[in-house]
Amino acid sequence: MAIKWPRSNSTPEGGSMNIIDHLTELRMRIVRSMLAIAVGATVILVFYDFVLRFLTQPYRNICTARPDFNCDGSLYALGPIEGLSSRMRISGYGGLIIALPVIMWQLWKFIVPAMNKKEKKYTVPFILSSVILFACGGYLAYWTLDKALEFLISWSGADVEQTYQISKYISLVALMVLAFGIGFLLPVLLVFLQIVGVITPQTLLKQWRVSIMAIFAVAAVITPSGDPVSMLALAVPMSVLFLIAVLIGYIVQRRRRKSQDDDVDDD
Repeated sequence: MAIKWPRSNSTPEGGSMNIIDHLTELRMRIVRSMLAIAVGATVILVFYDFVLRFLTQPYRNICTARPDFNCDGSLYALGPIEGLSSRMRISGYGGLIIALPVIMWQLWKFIVPAMNKKEKKYTVPFILSSVILFACGGYLAYWTLDKALEFLISWSGADVEQTYQISKYISLVALMVLAFGIGFLLPVLLVFLQIVGVITPQTLLKQWRVSIMAIFAVAAVITPSGDPVSMLALAVPMSVLFLIAVLIGYIVQRRRRKSQDDDVDDD
């Protein structure tokens, strides 16, 4: 007996998908996302030198502004293949970021058949808000990077010469961007859960103290550098976005109740 899943765009109107069709569509969405990442990675490879200078600019700024830090802003490869592996790592991270709109679209198209008509109208706002918030989080991570480096270097000791491997530095920058970008997607997830009825804005508001504490704890855990500057730079905006998500939940709830009342009056 076949397991029935919600109808897909490739399924005739009024039909349903069995588990094989569902897995086939999942594979198609994954393949499209991987192709988008590959295209993005190719773009980064073409402009690699410019991207590398952009990523190392905060480090060079710190070395210029603080001569006492004993650094010149250079990165070092300590092995014959480290330069190549770092180039491929940067291209992979960059391709993932560039492909984010496509990935979000494919993810949404995969889950949207399970939604009703009113929920589907939020497709474009969800995709746009996710991309914009991720970009804002990534920009904030880059903006705070020099301040994070300054804190870390100052705590390493006055006589410690700063010599960074290119692979470790690039990994730190990439993880910072991903951590901030994913953290900024919190309101999108909360709004989505409120729209589908998993949680209510009343529940979120009632537990706001616990939620804020959890946000600071998560920010402390996912911040790769571990410094308080980056942690606060991530936790404070996430807390504000949490409150905005609750407000949006109240607005959606109010409109839904008004629509239901209008339907009752029409009947």
